[in-house]
Amino acid sequence: MLAALIDGDYKRFEFDDIDVLLFREGGNLYAIEDLCTHDGAELCGGLYTNGEIECPRHGARFCVKTGQALSAPAYGQVSTFPVRVNDQGTVEIQLTVD
Repeated sequence: MLAALIDGDYKRFEFDDIDVLLFREGGNLYAIEDLCTHDGAELCGGLYTNGEIECPRHGARFCVKTGQALSAPAYGQVSTFPVRVNDQGTVEIQLTVD
């Protein structure tokens, strides 16, 4: 899966009850919930540049590293998830806290 994600791009993944965007910046991977905190719209499809994703609906921007809202109309932080690549090269995203 890692090879399918090019540097400076992202992909959307659906799990049981959560949709996640996985971003690749160089050797780093970041995962956030696919949910704009302004009105619950999907972030997928938004412009991704310089470590920020822009909501395609109203233009709110979020930091993909921290989930922090960077511009109005969103003020709440997006959930982020720990990401790692295991020994077999498979990307693992931790969706729950132990």
